[in-house]
Amino acid sequence: MGGGQPNSDALRVARINMVNHLRYIGYLAASRKWLAGDKLSFADLAAAAMLSCADYLGEVPWSEDENVKSWYARVKSRPSFRPLLSEKMLGMPPSATYADLDF
Repeated sequence: MGGGQPNSDALRVARINMVNHLRYIGYLAASRKWLAGDKLSFADLAAAAMLSCADYLGEVPWSEDENVKSWYARVKSRPSFRPLLSEKMLGMPPSATYADLDF
């Protein structure tokens, strides 16, 4: 019921593709207020949720794109998103940037 062991091949591919995904999110964030336009949308929440998981593990190279970092800081500063940042995994502390709104 727990899903079994992590798929190391999938994790390796995700790490390799992280920079490409950040570049695309950065392109979107640079050209509009939110990823899909002028209003916060499911696109923002879905991308932020993915980045939140990777950020917890310290796997997001935030220095790659300032637009992504600024966009994500706005998303995680929203009252509806902040409770997620208080969640922790037993025996695995989050990265230093995970709950820091001014990372």
